Amino acid sequence: MAEVAHVDAAGGAPPGAGTPVADPTGEAPAEPSAAPVDDAAAPQACALVSKADAERLAGTPLDEPVVAGQSCTYTGPVSGPTAQVEVFVGEGAKKYLDIERQLGHEIRELAGTADEALLTAEAFFLRKGELWVAVRLVRLDDPQENRAPLERLARTVAGRM
Repeated sequence: MAEVAHVDAAGGAPPGAGTPVADPTGEAPAEPSAAPVDDAAAPQACALVSKADAERLAGTPLDEPVVAGQSCTYTGPVSGPTAQVEVFVGEGAKKYLDIERQLGHEIRELAGTADEALLTAEAFFLRKGELWVAVRLVRLDDPQENRAPLERLARTVAGRM
């Protein structure tokens, strides 16, 4: 996989790291976004990542999803372990990627998955045509342990887009 280097003096974690994020926001992206896809035509976030998919990714049982607009969030039970899977479709997904770039987080290409496929330590971003999807995993473990499960789910989600 080729490494895509992005540098920004701000650094740090994305807004709301470790907490549910229904609609990532921030300053205007450094590069123009693709034209928005009609929300009615876009697939539903929970249809792209089922509860079973989210539990496989997180490696633990998760509660029923919370749907907010074009996002779907699965959280671990209060009894633990800490786990959360967030799915964003459309402009929210693209905005999340723009924020990752602005913060200078390491972003790698994931070849052969979609028109554009990118992977960070905790998330993946897919684009097919003008439709963006992002999936973020929150776990309190070594991010390297999550790399293969993130890549597998990215390929599954790309097939559903």
